[in-house]
Amino acid sequence: MIIFGKSWRLSLLTNTAKSSNLALCPQCHKLNDYPAYADKKEKVQCVRCLGKFYQRKPYSLQYTLAWNVAALIAFIPANLYPIMIIYSLGIGDPSTILSGIGQFVDQGLYPIAAIIFTASIIVPLLKIIGLFLLVYRVYTGVRLRPEKHSKFYHALEFLGPWSMLDVFVVTLLVAVVELGFVTSVEAGPAINYFTLTVIFTMIAANSFDPRLLWDKKQNSETFKEENDNR
Repeated sequence: MIIFGKSWRLSLLTNTAKSSNLALCPQCHKLNDYPAYADKKEKVQCVRCLGKFYQRKPYSLQYTLAWNVAALIAFIPANLYPIMIIYSLGIGDPSTILSGIGQFVDQGLYPIAAIIFTASIIVPLLKIIGLFLLVYRVYTGVRLRPEKHSKFYHALEFLGPWSMLDVFVVTLLVAVVELGFVTSVEAGPAINYFTLTVIFTMIAANSFDPRLLWDKKQNSETFKEENDNR
C-alpha cells in the first residue's frame, strides 16, 4: 500500500499545465509544448490545427474589470428609465422595471413578477458582484479556493443569457398588446441600457480566464513552501 505525503498531494492538486510549460489549444484541444523562454503575451502555433493561441488570456483581469464596470454603469439607467410605455387612449404610462414588477404583484401575477425580478435584478447583480469577487480573489489571493471559485465562475457564465428574459417579455408585449388606438405598448429607453448590461457582463465573463485561479494558488503554495524550507 502506497501512502502519499501531504506535500505530494498538495503539489499534485496545484500543479498546472502552465507550470509544466504546456498549453491547450482552444480550437482542437491539443496539448502543446509552450517554451519557457516564449513571451507570455505572444501567440503560439498549434502543432495539429496550426491555429494560434495564448497560454493565458492577455490582460484578463484588466478587461474583465473594465467590462464589469461598464455593465454596472449601464445597469443604473436600466433601472431608472422606463423599460416600457403603455398607451391607453393616447395617454402614455411609463413603467420602470421595479414599478412593472409592482404592477404584476398588485394584479396577483406573482410568478411573472418573480421571474422578471430574478432575471432583471438578481441575475445581473449576481454576475457583476461575482465577477468583481473573482477578480479580487485572483489579484489578492485572499481565501482563494480554485475548485469552488471555478464552479462559481461557470455558474455565472451559464446564468448570463437568462438575463435577457425580461427583454423577451417586453418584446412579446409590444407584439401582442396592440389594439389600435385603444391600447398599445412601446419599448422604453431602459431596454437599451439593460441590453448593454447583459452584453457587457457576458463579455466580462468571457474575458475572465479561470485558469488564473489555479496559477495564483500554485504561486501562493510555492511561496509558502519556499518560506517553510528556509
